[in-house]
Amino acid sequence: MERKLTAVLAADMAGYSRLMGVDEQGTLVRLRTHRIELIDPAIDKNHGRIIKTTGDGMLVKFQSVVDAVRCAVEVQERMRKRNTDVPEDRRIQLRIGINLGDIIFGDGVNIAARLEQLAEVGGVCVTAAVYDHVADRVDVSFDDLGDKSLKNISRPVRVYRAVIGGEAAAPSATGMTADSRAVVKPSVAVLPFTNMSGDPEQEFFADGLTEDILTELARHHGLFVISRNSTFVYKGQAVNIPEVAKTLGAQYLVEGSVRKAGNRVRITVQLIDTASDTHIWAERYDRDLDDIFEIQDEVTAAIVATLPGRVEAAQHDQVVRKTPANMAAYECLLAAKVLHHRSTAVDNAEAQKLVTRAIKLDPDYAHAHAWRACIFGQCWGYGWCED
Repeated sequence: MERKLTAVLAADMAGYSRLMGVDEQGTLVRLRTHRIELIDPAIDKNHGRIIKTTGDGMLVKFQSVVDAVRCAVEVQERMRKRNTDVPEDRRIQLRIGINLGDIIFGDGVNIAARLEQLAEVGGVCVTAAVYDHVADRVDVSFDDLGDKSLKNISRPVRVYRAVIGGEAAAPSATGMTADSRAVVKPSVAVLPFTNMSGDPEQEFFADGLTEDILTELARHHGLFVISRNSTFVYKGQAVNIPEVAKTLGAQYLVEGSVRKAGNRVRITVQLIDTASDTHIWAERYDRDLDDIFEIQDEVTAAIVATLPGRVEAAQHDQVVRKTPANMAAYECLLAAKVLHHRSTAVDNAEAQKLVTRAIKLDPDYAHAHAWRACIFGQCWGYGWCED
């Protein structure tokens, strides 16, 4: 029989039985959606082949170890983003283990499966053989977890944990991170801007502007931006900067305020270094509302340029945006996004009306079309629509 050294990826869904007990149909629909939209395309893109599936897991083989690791990290990073607007008790999260072995003997598969059980929810664990092949070839750092005894495996196995997204690298068995040469992206959290207008009805404007700045920052590959879901829990609170930074794992915080009156807007923005609790950049903008997108771009460019020595100018690859021709369409969209994030059937129905009005006001407003799809997706995912 032909023996072949193969990278084996084992993935399993955490809390499958509990989720099935709470909402069997919804869990199956969401899992199938993740497979169709994310997991299977990521496997195909990285030249993997599914060799076995179970109700809540799968085994995949790759000819390249690098492809296997890239696939695993991509899936976990994108799953985190997809889960940001999902209640914690309804989230579908995976554990992944990767081994390099001769699968004809079975150890290659068994070790991958044991590593998957060892991985954290949303995490990836790999063997030393995998780490040795990919350490200098992927933009991922690893923690050395030391030798582990795995069930039904006769010898100890050296295990490494992939550090995904903005996680801090934990000390290894030797007291050092496994790959000190890995590039660590500066992490930024954008706190909800304060509405200074004195009008509660303008709250949506401050929230929408915050989210737009967060989105623009996230388009820079040299930054790791903390999700909206994590930062908006601090809305309306007086925050302790070091405490918030520790909770979010953020090296930098962006905070600000918005005052809107008629067609004029005043925006103040500050960038804070959380290690020293000092402001390293601040600016105030007094503009017509029509200049709101120019302000967003200026804020984003200033933050990226200010992070000391962290983001190269070559990474400023902003895509030119087409701003809406009608500012009323922009305000309708901001209000729709705020309602969408409340995740209720009533708010979703109202969000649909507002985003549809935004498109009616400006049929070429691409951002509104994208959010309309997202709002409809939420409606379908929660089973709120008859169609």
